[in-house]
Amino acid sequence: MDKSSAVLITGCSSGIGAATAAELARHGFTVYATARKPETLQELAELGCRTLALDVTDEASTAAAVAEVERESGPVGALINNAGYSQSGAVESIPLDEIRRQFETNVFGLIRMSQLVLPGMREAGRGRVVNIGSMGGKLTFPGGGIYHATKYALEAISDAMRFEVQGFGVQVVLVEPGLIRTEFAHAATTSMESIDVASPYAHFNGKLAETMASVYNGPVGKALGGDSEDVAKTIRKALESKRPRARYTVTPSAKLGIAQHAVTPDRVWDLAMRAQFPVPKP
Repeated sequence: MDKSSAVLITGCSSGIGAATAAELARHGFTVYATARKPETLQELAELGCRTLALDVTDEASTAAAVAEVERESGPVGALINNAGYSQSGAVESIPLDEIRRQFETNVFGLIRMSQLVLPGMREAGRGRVVNIGSMGGKLTFPGGGIYHATKYALEAISDAMRFEVQGFGVQVVLVEPGLIRTEFAHAATTSMESIDVASPYAHFNGKLAETMASVYNGPVGKALGGDSEDVAKTIRKALESKRPRARYTVTPSAKLGIAQHAVTPDRVWDLAMRAQFPVPKP
């Protein structure tokens, strides 16, 4: 794509979003880095990114951000839907308001951002939408049902959109990272603080937090994981390619996990999960 066209990225306060904004800015793209708290974007501003406040769960905020980009730079050239987080815990134990908040951020915010930029892309006859999914959109770990549900949703949304908008010159790409060494594990375990400690799943949820920390920060994370910069480079590749792939899988853990899950019977998969997670019971 034309590097002078605006690239709008959501969720740039840290992690993949921040790394992607920095990577693209260093390679000459016109980058609009956004976050709910724009004061977290100072380092990206120093790299040449234009920064905006954007809360993907707020209609006025999303509309204002897209309008500002289009006013300054014309139709958005690429939208990178990165904003998201993980809500962990046994499904029954998570308050419904927290489940709604997870979907508002990870799914509905992504849909609304896409709806807002697509009219300009269609009029221009070009554009790219890059959705940051996860290997968790192809397989599910215990305690991750709600988060995985949002990433499964992105698989369907991306597949449908890819077909629907291609005739207008717009390409849709789904990026599926595996284990990424960021603050993800900490944020995921912190998300369980609202769960009732008297829940019958309290022991399971506690062990889940320990398991996630050990996987992300231990030998498995080091051997099979990756860094935010690995995802950022893949996103840049998807933008620079004349014919980007429908999906880009990032990190050895994603490639291995998705391939293993595809050929593993459900009962065998469940047995493998029991080796890593305690089975909730009275």
